[in-house]
Amino acid sequence: MHDIIRKLEEMRERARLGGGKRRIDAQHAKGKLTARERIDLLLDEKSFEEWDMFVEHRCTDFAMQKQTVPGDGVVTGYGTINGRLVFVFSQDFTVFGGSLSESHAEKICKIMDQAMKVGAPVIGLNDSGGARIQEGVASLAGYAEVFQRNVLASGVVPQISTVMGPCAGGAVYSPAMTDFIFMVKDTSYMFVTGPDVVKTVTHEDVSHEELGGAATHTTRSGVADGAFENDLDAMLQLRRFIDFLPANNREGPPRRPTSDDAGRVEDSLDTLVPDNPNRPYDMKELIEKVVDEGDFFELQPEFAANIIIGFGRMEGSTIGIVANQPMVLAGCLDIDSSVKAARFVRFCDCFNIPIVTFVDVPGFLPGTAQEYGGIIRHGTKLLYAFAEATVPKVTVITRKAYGGAYDVMSSKHLRGDVNLAWPSAEIAVMGPSGAVEIIFRQEAGNKKKIAKRTKEYRERFASPFIAGHRGFIDDVIMPHNTRRRLCRSLKMLAGKKLDNPWKKHGNIPL
Repeated sequence: MHDIIRKLEEMRERARLGGGKRRIDAQHAKGKLTARERIDLLLDEKSFEEWDMFVEHRCTDFAMQKQTVPGDGVVTGYGTINGRLVFVFSQDFTVFGGSLSESHAEKICKIMDQAMKVGAPVIGLNDSGGARIQEGVASLAGYAEVFQRNVLASGVVPQISTVMGPCAGGAVYSPAMTDFIFMVKDTSYMFVTGPDVVKTVTHEDVSHEELGGAATHTTRSGVADGAFENDLDAMLQLRRFIDFLPANNREGPPRRPTSDDAGRVEDSLDTLVPDNPNRPYDMKELIEKVVDEGDFFELQPEFAANIIIGFGRMEGSTIGIVANQPMVLAGCLDIDSSVKAARFVRFCDCFNIPIVTFVDVPGFLPGTAQEYGGIIRHGTKLLYAFAEATVPKVTVITRKAYGGAYDVMSSKHLRGDVNLAWPSAEIAVMGPSGAVEIIFRQEAGNKKKIAKRTKEYRERFASPFIAGHRGFIDDVIMPHNTRRRLCRSLKMLAGKKLDNPWKKHGNIPL
């Protein structure tokens, strides 16, 4: 028995060593942690239960049978984050460059299957050179098995990918199908084809970082939801982030104790919106002043910044927030902001997270670039997402809500449950100046008359009271009472039940 125990410990130690000390040192020299070090930081102390530590690849081509490492380049299992169950896989770059073999894929699939059975999130820590070339189609088949499970798990349990090294070729499609992607600055990158292929085909000279680094995917492509400073920061922020998410689609949003009074009055909000309707203000100030303890986890902050998305809490319970940002493009909706917000709204709806929408939108961004790019189709994604959502929806119009953009931003007509407006709200087909120029075009040369007509139009149509007369706005509230009214509305809606007509699935305008 002692010999068996000794042998077991030897095998465990070999597995823990991964690709060996030299490769571990090389990983550290790049400013990266090892697969196991990342798991130790991510999960609660001593909570990790590892599966398939002794799995090895089965490839015999190219003398691969002489090169086996227990675990085969990925560490898998489950543990807890702040006491809540999660499943995790962490690719080990020190073993065959973290490349995916058939056995490697089977390990990932096993924990994904189990996560769906028990209803727990799946977190992937990606650090891989891609498919293991020596295994050929078996490796490609392994990727496809993972992809299939990404699709089956979508909307069942939250899936989070953190790219912590290379992620190229077919490897990028699994993170792309998960709910959220985070990256690490300077050490991670994602692309379908690398710089060498790009140069051969298009004759462009581009570095790994320029082509698919964290800066690229958080500012230009919108592929990633955030970028962290280093591996340590990534794991700590991931722990914070997972606290906002329910474990599965059968649970309500998680709750945590808070000392922040639900009836808290925020007098500074009464002066947030400038008197000049063309002057911007920072919508993040409003968000941070109404959520519990100012704790707001923003997603994609540097991409399509004309709309804000992220998670906060009201009375300890998670909410999703969508808000126009007047500081960027005057808060107009465009292609990128519509797609960004639509995907977030659909996530919230999948996982029973109430949606709070703050509206200050002068319309859709005009221009040939937007029209040629398909703003009609892409803008409809946000409309579709809000209309389809059955979770509690509370909307606050702070200033402008013009034209079709008013409809799109979780209006009463898209089954908004509680729609509130500040006294500064202007709800109309278009801005007063534009409307007067069309209605009274025969008086265009008379500045006094146009100014008078504009004032009359603003007072008659561009106020919250006309919409209120028709019941499209449930109440006009004082800004300082916003938190109190939101908390009360969300508490009232806690037991909401609403079902869409039966269907296999809708056909969102992708």
